[in-house]
Amino acid sequence: MMMDQKELCMLVVVILACSTDAMTRQQLKNSSKMLKKNCMAKIGVAEDLIGNIEKGQFIEERDVMCYIACIYQMTQVVKNNKLNYEASLKQVDIMYPPELKDSAKAAIEKCKDISKKYKDICEASYWSAKCMYEYDPKSFIFA
Repeated sequence: MMMDQKELCMLVVVILACSTDAMTRQQLKNSSKMLKKNCMAKIGVAEDLIGNIEKGQFIEERDVMCYIACIYQMTQVVKNNKLNYEASLKQVDIMYPPELKDSAKAAIEKCKDISKKYKDICEASYWSAKCMYEYDPKSFIFA
């Protein structure tokens, strides 16, 4: 049985919400594998274009931008086709390991206005993610 995007997203949210403690960095990476697989298929983007985003390799191509937007949509930090600051902070509280929460929130705070420069959710997501990576590469986690 194949899940559609909404079902998959709800499953991820339920799993994360039921977790009593924040995940370790590795658990967070492992749990994001199904998001990555789903978004790669939906966007039709190759692994070699998106596989090193977490290491700062942001390839400036439309498919990469929309892949990042897809991940953000599935983790529910996009509301009404815009990145949502409060939802981003909430996801950090739910998912991030304690030692990364403050730095991740600081990166979100630093980069929260980047998305306002772009009407397109793909571009807004891409440049926001890149800003957060550049602000604090050690704390940046991405699918």
